[in-house]
Parts: sequence; structure tokens; C-alpha cells
Amino acid sequence: MTHHLTRRTLLSAAAALPLAHAAQASAPLLGASSALHRRFILGNFEVTTLLAASATRDDPHSIFGLNVDEAAFRSAAEAAMLPVDQAQFFFTPTIVNTGAELVLFDTGLNAAGITSALAAAGYTPDQVDVVVITHMHGDHIGGLREGDTSTFPNARYVTGAKEYDAWAGMESDAFNGKMRPLADQTTMITPGQTVAPGITAMAAFGHTPGHMAYMIESEGVSLLLAADFANHYVFSLGYPNWEVKFDMDKSAAAATRRSLLDMLAADRIPFIGYHMPFPAIGFVETRGEGFGYIPESYQLRL
Repeated sequence: MTHHLTRRTLLSAAAALPLAHAAQASAPLLGASSALHRRFILGNFEVTTLLAASATRDDPHSIFGLNVDEAAFRSAAEAAMLPVDQAQFFFTPTIVNTGAELVLFDTGLNAAGITSALAAAGYTPDQVDVVVITHMHGDHIGGLREGDTSTFPNARYVTGAKEYDAWAGMESDAFNGKMRPLADQTTMITPGQTVAPGITAMAAFGHTPGHMAYMIESEGVSLLLAADFANHYVFSLGYPNWEVKFDMDKSAAAATRRSLLDMLAADRIPFIGYHMPFPAIGFVETRGEGFGYIPESYQLRL
């Protein structure tokens, strides 16, 4: 017998099927998620960004654009399709494996956050050979120690001499509890000196008195580990003269911001920004009187 299948008979057959199977196939909601690391090759180096924490902050205008009115801030946020009343912060230490040493830049808010981020990327704290502190704000030194125990038992430490001396003269519980006990294991350097071959300190003063960025170079390829010279991909890059709450010397910070952004845009050098949207890697282009952020897509995969 020959059966002729028509659209009408197919629809009728489908309508007769039980609906229970479709219901059983539904999956539970799992909630939002995010990658915890991003690894890429830079010359002969391996670079890994680590998401040690993220946090939502209310009223971003109380942090960025202190010298502009509410209307200007609202206009900038809305033009970038960002909420006016909240901002998302990311805390991104970075690992550079030179082939000879495992170098960690900054340590996040606490020991639990950095050790979890390292584990997600396949590392353990005892593998870290060098810990570089770009500056002494608590979200960069918080993971150095837990109580009296150092998080990185086999590491030596490097930081800027100007930065260390400035904080040593302040009343800072974070500095006294996390950084000061490591003084004897810490090498103090100045701009132009190297942490290891291919890793050179650069002055980026203003955010803190001795804040430094680091140029990473291998096999003719460069990357700027920018730390906190720019804290937001829109409010800092698009408006480099806007004052930022956490910049200790606001005019010096603005001058540094514009100078480094000029360099990154002119030389087309990628950078890792500690508070940029994770995985915190991007490029800079000039846009009008400011700059624009271009997130890295596949440029560093090729």
C-alpha cells in the first residue's frame, strides 16, 4: 500500500503526540555566569588574566566625573547605553609566565579570591615566583596575606620605591597588615627598571603617589599592564579629564591618563586594565577629544 504524506496529515500526526516529553525536557535556570580566566600568547610569554572578584556599585557619578554636573554624566552614560545609577567593577590580577618565572601582578581583595582565581586558571599559589604590586590600594594588596600567613610562600615581591615610601608614611591598616610585613622580601624599583627580562616599570603617577604600569615585551610584541591609570572603559577613556574619587592627585592622574592613552592609541598596543570589563584586555582609539575602548576579540589569538 502506498501512503501519501501531506502537510495536513503531518500536522495532524504531530498534534496527536503527547506533550509530556516536551515538559520533561525543560532545564532548570542556572543563573548568570562568567569565565574566570583568559590566557593568550605574547611572543614567548604566556599571559593570563584572572577574575578575582566583581562587584556592583551604586551611584557611579559619586566615583567618576566629580568635576562635571549630573546632566553631563547622565548624557555620557546614556550615550554608551550604561545605567546611570549603577556600575560594575571587575578586579583582574594578571599572570605572566616568562618561561623562567611565573609573575603575578596584584592580588585582588583577599587571599580567597586570588587563590580561587589561580586555581581556575590551573595554578597554585606556591608556583608564583614573583608578586608585583602596582600600587597599595586595598584591592591590589588584599590577597598578599591571610592573617600572619603569606599567600605566596615561595615568592619574592617587587613594588615601586616611591609608592612604598608614600604609604609607609600614612596611616593605612591595609598597608600595615598586608605589605609592611613583607618589606624584607620586597625589591623597590623605579621607572625604567625591570622586574624580569621583558617586564619594565613605567611611571603612571597620580592615582597614587607612585602608581606604576608595566610594559611587557617578548619577540617584538608589546602589551601594557595598565593597573589603575584608567578605571572605567567609558568614563575614564572617553573623558580623561574627569576627576575620579580614588585618584589621590586628580590633576596628575588626568595628565597620566591622557599621556598613556595617547601612547596606546598611537602605537596600537593592547593593554590590560585592572578594572576593565573582564577579560580586561583591549585597545584604544582616539575619539574626538577623548578615547574609545575596543575590547580584544581574536587579535591575540592569531
